[in-house]
This record gives sequence, structure tokens and C-alpha cells, in this order.
Amino acid sequence: MTAPIRILGLDLGEKRIGVALSDALGLTAQGLTVLHRRGLELDLAEVVALAEKHQVQEIVIGLPRHLDGRMGDMAQEVQHWLEELQARLAVPVHTWDERLTTMQAERVLLEADVSRRKRRQVIDKMAAGLILQAFLDSRRRGQSGRDDTP
Repeated sequence: MTAPIRILGLDLGEKRIGVALSDALGLTAQGLTVLHRRGLELDLAEVVALAEKHQVQEIVIGLPRHLDGRMGDMAQEVQHWLEELQARLAVPVHTWDERLTTMQAERVLLEADVSRRKRRQVIDKMAAGLILQAFLDSRRRGQSGRDDTP
């Protein structure tokens, strides 16, 4: 039997952070919550508290890239977050190419006829779930991933 492993997925935005959590087998991702940005130290403290509460063994953060593969505007912030989380938690922190995840989440919510107000409330954690699910699927297929660039 596979040992339980919990992985936290993060989608960092300018105003919000989408958070997702894997099941105990590390097979599926579910949206967990949306954190409203209040400053680096407070945001990091909230993520660390969630990681400790859910006994997370790994973290994956969406790395923004342009369609042509160049790093996006938030890439430096993601790298800083990776370093800060590694300094605060004794768990591996990975990055994952997050291209189009927010658009994909928006499309799913539109197809489900979710109101604009409700979409704003869930899109970030849904995008985090898509990032985490892609990471989990890649790992299950034995691939190293599309990113994980420190």
C-alpha cells in the first residue's frame, strides 16, 4: 500500500492566492480555499499554517509563463515564495508551469453556468487545483514535470 502523502498547490495572484490540496494518496487535487493577499509575511504565515494543519509533505506553486515559454511577470515573486517557503518548512517546494490554468478554470465555470460573482470566489482555488492535478498526473506517469525550475 502506498504511504499517505499530502501535497499543497498554490496559485499566486496579485490579490488572491488559490490553494488546493491533494488526497492522502496523492492522486487527486481539490480546491481548498482562497487567501486574500495582506502582505508577504502574513500570506506566508497563512500558507505555512495550512501546510502544517494538513500535514503537507510537498508544495507546488504555479509558475507563470507566457505562451512562448518566457517567464511571466510574477515569476520572480514565485521564485521568492519558493525560497521563503523552503526556509520555513522542511518540505520540498516545486514550481509547475501554470500557463492557461486560470482560463481553463474560467471556461469550466462558464460551462457550468456559474454566476460572475461566484466565479470570482472560486476561480483561484480551481486554478490551484488544476496546477496541482497536472503535477500529480505527471508524477504518476513518471515524468519529471514541465517545470520545477528553482
